[in-house]
Amino acid sequence: MLTRFPFRNHLNRLERKPLMLLPAMLVLGVLCSLAQGPAVQGPPRTRKDDVKETIQGVEIADPYRWLEDQESPETRAWIKAQNEYTHSLLDPRPGRDSIQRRLTELMKIDTIGTPVERNGRYFFRKRLASQDQSVLYVRKGLQGSDEVLVDPNPMSPDKSISAGLEEISQDGTVLAYYLRHGGEDETAIQFLNVDTGKALPDLLPKARYSGLSMKPDKSGVYYSREEAAGPRVYYHVMGSDPAKDPQIFGKGYGPEIFITSNLSDDGRYLVIHVFHGAAADQSEIYFQDLAAQGPMETLVNDVKARFFGEVGGDQLFVQTNWNAPNGRVLAVDLKNPARDKWREVVPEGSAAMESSALAGGKIIVSYTENASSRVELYDSSGRHIRSVELPAIGTAAGVSSRWTCSEAFYGFTSFAVPNTIYRYDVATGQQTTWARLNVPIQSDKFEVKQVWYESKDKTRIPMFLLYLKGTKLDGGNPTLLTGYGGFNLSETPYFSEMAALWAEHGGVFADVNLRGGGEFGETWHKAGMLEKKQNVFDDFIAAAEWLTRNGYTNSERLAIEGGSNGGLLVGAALTQRADLFRAVICAYPLLDMIRYQKFLVARYWVPEYGSSDDPDQFKYIYAYSPYHHVKAGTKYPAVLLVSGDFDTRVAPLHARKMAALLQASTGSDRPVLLRYDTEAGHSQGGMSVTKRVEQTTDELEFLFWQLGMTFAGAK
Repeated sequence: MLTRFPFRNHLNRLERKPLMLLPAMLVLGVLCSLAQGPAVQGPPRTRKDDVKETIQGVEIADPYRWLEDQESPETRAWIKAQNEYTHSLLDPRPGRDSIQRRLTELMKIDTIGTPVERNGRYFFRKRLASQDQSVLYVRKGLQGSDEVLVDPNPMSPDKSISAGLEEISQDGTVLAYYLRHGGEDETAIQFLNVDTGKALPDLLPKARYSGLSMKPDKSGVYYSREEAAGPRVYYHVMGSDPAKDPQIFGKGYGPEIFITSNLSDDGRYLVIHVFHGAAADQSEIYFQDLAAQGPMETLVNDVKARFFGEVGGDQLFVQTNWNAPNGRVLAVDLKNPARDKWREVVPEGSAAMESSALAGGKIIVSYTENASSRVELYDSSGRHIRSVELPAIGTAAGVSSRWTCSEAFYGFTSFAVPNTIYRYDVATGQQTTWARLNVPIQSDKFEVKQVWYESKDKTRIPMFLLYLKGTKLDGGNPTLLTGYGGFNLSETPYFSEMAALWAEHGGVFADVNLRGGGEFGETWHKAGMLEKKQNVFDDFIAAAEWLTRNGYTNSERLAIEGGSNGGLLVGAALTQRADLFRAVICAYPLLDMIRYQKFLVARYWVPEYGSSDDPDQFKYIYAYSPYHHVKAGTKYPAVLLVSGDFDTRVAPLHARKMAALLQASTGSDRPVLLRYDTEAGHSQGGMSVTKRVEQTTDELEFLFWQLGMTFAGAK
């Protein structure tokens, strides 16, 4: 299994939309008044229905429920009209061609992903500057040449099909890879003979898969697939009909559960994880000794805590927050797995344990300390060996390693440092650069600063600031504030062309570590979920107030942006404190929190948010649900809502309904726009680079227009 912690992928910030970039030739300037665009009539008229229902004793109005029907002719016509209106305002704006040229220069560069080693062969994704989608490669030996395995670029005229690594046989001769259309979460899985380059006849049809593991002898694969009744684990004999694959686990579990399976390196042990909710606040682990043809055994299913285990030899090393909010690692002897025999090998520390991985008989543990990465190496008994040296304050992530191999790979990034992939020898501690992205950014020109401020309830919250060295902080700097605050995900420093260039041209980029994330362990997470979700919005609003109070910006030069769970964040901030912001980008958002659980995979998120189906949970959800707190006549900031048909994770109906309601309700003359891509979706990794350039261009134009910024030479 190539993906660790797959339950986090639902709203992972690492899959958020590519953040906005600014062209190097741009010059910021405060205009006496906003540049006027061409005369355009107001937004399209939207039919308003008198739909009301009583939920938990409260009458709820839903005038745009008809927009939930994505395929109706009326909805399709409405989407078309909205896109035409949005582009009538954005496309003619001065500087568009310059923005697009610069974005093309910055985004269409050679890129490469973290490799996966099998039997001295290295498998990875790489995209040349001239390509729209990444290609799958193999390198036979560290110094070998790169050989193309799968190139998705010719597979679709619009370059909407992407490919990714799913699993590789232990001897490196068989590759399982996925194909994805646009931003869909659903994929189809195919198999390839690496030596001959020929496709194998096996094909797993389009669905949501997780945890595909191949037996060492390549005779079959285990995989988990989402069904209507819930996720199920299957076994596929290579060369057989997938429609006849026997189900081996999952019966009785409902669709709100996530199940994944993986094999030990030697193929002896099959380990199955059951995650309750997207943040896996409760987990179950089952295992089977395949070599002994033993029964499926229960390791844990009665503890409300997070567990994730990986096999090393005959031990299962389990990362957990059970009786340890900051996380610890336990060792379980699979030949004697009784709970009273479990051993603690890496105890809980003061920093939050972000992830653990096995490499060369050792344990690599990544911590988040004050919202930045720290990486430590331990032996299998828990003895500390050494710290892994990181180049700066930033994020180390995506460890690729195996228990039986002494080399590990990981990526490192920070706000102004493009992703660099390092090869690390766990036996010697020697570290070398395997690949570095050549982005035309001068990292040493920027200043990264961490500040702390008090939220509404006096909780101290950290926030990273990025700006150009020597920037005059005079209270009028264009500032872009972002955050996430949910699902135990940490908002640690990450490279963003937008952030670096925003700062390069006089702007301040602010990224806040809100409660609900994992920056300070499970206590921090729980302080921003369920009935405490309002804490997250309070933290974000307090960050905006701090930036204005401390001379960084003012309400006319402050924009906010967020995607997915971050879309909910900025939606709540928009409806609770419209006076604080000039512009809002709300992408792939959750906004109708009364009905969210009824659509797509949102049932996974009920343990995080709660559900209006529960009378007590309804009260606090309804208290902040952005769609239900839009008030007619309020002078709302300018808003750009972003979504698309192929978002199969967060239903795009949220963006459609919110756009209609805001357009009908706002009392200001600031635009409310919907940018809706009929070929894109939530998983931005599947979007072609050309399409990402187009989307980012639109977002940049919107922000520069609304924050009163102009471009040198624009007419």
